[in-house]
Amino acid sequence: MNPSRTVIIAVAGVAAVLLALLVHALVSKPKAPPPAAAAVQEAPMTRVLTAKVALAPGDRLSADNMAWQPWPATTVNAAYITDGVTAAAKPAGAEGAVRQASTAMQDMASGGGPRLQAMIGSIVRDTIFAGEPITSTKVVRAGDSGYMAVRLPEGMRAFSIPVSVESGAGGFIQPGDRVDIMASHPDTSKNNGGMIAEQVLGNIKVLAVDQRTDTPKGATAAPLATLTLEVPEADVETLVRAKTAGQLMMALRSYADIGGGPSRSAGANHQVRIFRGGAPAETVTAQ
Repeated sequence: MNPSRTVIIAVAGVAAVLLALLVHALVSKPKAPPPAAAAVQEAPMTRVLTAKVALAPGDRLSADNMAWQPWPATTVNAAYITDGVTAAAKPAGAEGAVRQASTAMQDMASGGGPRLQAMIGSIVRDTIFAGEPITSTKVVRAGDSGYMAVRLPEGMRAFSIPVSVESGAGGFIQPGDRVDIMASHPDTSKNNGGMIAEQVLGNIKVLAVDQRTDTPKGATAAPLATLTLEVPEADVETLVRAKTAGQLMMALRSYADIGGGPSRSAGANHQVRIFRGGAPAETVTAQ
């Protein structure tokens, strides 16, 4: 073979090898992300307490009508209620599924966490739409100013009556119970005296016992000072007159006998028992 041809073939072979190595290096080199994509960073997330359903004024918050919703931490308003945890954006794939399942299990075990639990029992002051964050300006929590006014249904009034263990069913009355209000006063219709006992109002809801609006766990009979009752507006004057005329006593109703709502005895035909010394009680129908 011609020596010059041998040199040309060798040079061509070396060039081919170098070209192959260069192409392999270019192909295997990782591509740099586009400048715009490299600059994008997902914002950290937290969870905000929202209404699960539309809530109207007077509704009471519960674990069933509240829910945690993921929320960008940078857009959280200071009035929002958060779970106190800020984390990177939820990862995708298996890692994201594991984190979501872990959070759901923690919520189940803790009843939604202490911040959700603290809102249970609060009363809605202004309408809250489904999915809207719950804020302190739209709810009234137990003990806050205005709680009782928000809790009262339309047409009802809160009326307080001082009671003792004797006049308050032995101290067994708790918030949420219903009572009949009995009145006793001297019989002024006849000269020989005596006492009159009558039911003034029936099936009246107890809003608070002293300053408590809820029943503590394991509550037992205890001395009472004041009962706050939910009274229809039309019956407030009747109750004031009965309170002024004599002593009021509470008769605790059974839970099986609380249907039908409040009832009014005063002003309608009702039975009155008149006691005169040691004589047997006389029952008459009052108009």
